[in-house]
Amino acid sequence: MSSNFTLDQIDVDGTVRTAAEDAGAGPTDRRDVLRRGALIGAGAIGATTLFGSFLSPAEAAIVKGKRSVGNDIAVLKYALTLEYLEAAFYLQGLRNITFTDPRLEFFAKVVGQHEKNHVDTLRTVLGRKKISAPVFDFGNAVRDEKTFAATAQVLEDTGVAAYAGQGGNLLQRSVIVAALSIHSVEARHAAWIRVLNGGFAPGSGDKSPAPQAFDKALTERQVLNAVGATGFIKS
Repeated sequence: MSSNFTLDQIDVDGTVRTAAEDAGAGPTDRRDVLRRGALIGAGAIGATTLFGSFLSPAEAAIVKGKRSVGNDIAVLKYALTLEYLEAAFYLQGLRNITFTDPRLEFFAKVVGQHEKNHVDTLRTVLGRKKISAPVFDFGNAVRDEKTFAATAQVLEDTGVAAYAGQGGNLLQRSVIVAALSIHSVEARHAAWIRVLNGGFAPGSGDKSPAPQAFDKALTERQVLNAVGATGFIKS
């Protein structure tokens, strides 16, 4: 398996970037939504299997383009689910893998702590409206070093695109500031893992830390399709 996956490489048929826009509905428990999208198991990441369709537009929790306090809460719950995923991924990787690359181990420790801090902050901001963490099974992605590195790049790229996709849906300045402060850190993570995965030399192309001048944002539905299809979230 290549350790240099990118969103473009995985989304070979354009499923994610051409998916329908969110239609919106009331906030739901992200575990219930994502559980319906668990299409594959064992934590496998592959170009033909990562993305799948499992949400109807009415199942999306965030109302696109409708700014309100309630919508801000839906965005924060969505962000918390993604942060739960990333935090658990790094924690389990560090527990299970005997790293041969000390640079990758250092990356996992630093980024894992960042993601835990993001989880703690979002839970505090949401207060009684916070959602609980799903049960995860990352399979080989947290047992094999190369698979871990490839998966980390996919998750970080997806996280950056997910935060970018919600900027226009936020109302409260405090929420916007908080989201931007996390978004920029996720972008640093994405660049860092790309360097570790070989994107540090001239001619590395789309493997480089900054392969293009502009990034495409992903909608909630597009991200949930991707995450659900991995089978990482079990309940």
